[in-house]
Amino acid sequence: MNTPSPRFQEFFFSLYEGLPRQGTGNRACAARALALCAELGPAPAIIDLGCGVGGQTWHLAELTGGTITAIDSHAPSIERMRQGIAQRGLAQRITALVGDMAAPPVAPPGGFDLVWSEGALYSVGLAQALAVCHALLRPGGYLAFTDAVWRSDVPPAEVRAGFEADYPTMGRVDDNLAAIRAAGFRLADHFPLPDAAWWDDFYTPMTQRINVLRQQHAGDAEAAAILDQLAKEPELHRRFGHHYAYEFFVARKAPAGGAGGD
Repeated sequence: MNTPSPRFQEFFFSLYEGLPRQGTGNRACAARALALCAELGPAPAIIDLGCGVGGQTWHLAELTGGTITAIDSHAPSIERMRQGIAQRGLAQRITALVGDMAAPPVAPPGGFDLVWSEGALYSVGLAQALAVCHALLRPGGYLAFTDAVWRSDVPPAEVRAGFEADYPTMGRVDDNLAAIRAAGFRLADHFPLPDAAWWDDFYTPMTQRINVLRQQHAGDAEAAAILDQLAKEPELHRRFGHHYAYEFFVARKAPAGGAGGD
């Protein structure tokens, strides 16, 4: 295994924190997922786990009348989000906190109508993350999350190596559906994110940002090598994206006195 350059983390955060969002998704997908939360009230209490700099949190604020607690473990991302909250005049509706998704710094448990997480639950481990989400929700509350899933049993070696380095337990859609049921949720529905959700707000800005960083560090061979490495992600998706997907899952915790999973 290649040892990352000591400067890799510096460029990684410089790249990702400068993007409108830190993963796949868009407003249209958020709206579609929210529409599946059929009995969500007009002003729900929402928790956004792994919020990054808030790309999807702004969508939640636009699409609902609720209050949002946004949590991420990376303090600079939360600081940037707090600046965005102030600029948008959303301080009465959004609270941004530094915290661990495995033990969110909120109390009491069972206080939320909607748990939202885009591309982040894998970092805890899906089974553990689903248990955390279940505990955060009121009876009848909803969980909406995206997760990477395999579409192919035999993806190219370079694609499998990239995902397994970060998400070794990544499965298929059916594996996630089984985990959702095992955690006590009832599935509302699920759908794959379209190609636009990869490119419009994520990979296209990423490619543009990499080009800016190349110009800023022209003549720096180490920087060029790191940026070449970071540029592989959108290129691999362009070539091999049919082997994997991001899937949006929407599920519901049983209402008081109701049954659990399917």
